[in-house]
Amino acid sequence: MIGGTGLTRVSTEELEALLRALHRKRFELPLNKQTLMLMGLHAAADHGGVLVGLDAKGLHAVLVAVLAERRRMAPRPPPSE
Repeated sequence: MIGGTGLTRVSTEELEALLRALHRKRFELPLNKQTLMLMGLHAAADHGGVLVGLDAKGLHAVLVAVLAERRRMAPRPPPSE
């Protein structure tokens, strides 16, 4: 996906919801756009093309990596004294 936006347009909340649904086996794999739409994950359906076609292991790996990166980059409050 050279030059693409990857999952930057998909909210953290949608990615977390998808990961929860994956753990609960709430949808069939490989993942497709229609499944994302039916789950109400519209941004993921519109901008998450990198997720489409993945099996459980691949989807889990991508979601965990993206969420970990976002948490690492999130601003942290200063430590309280």
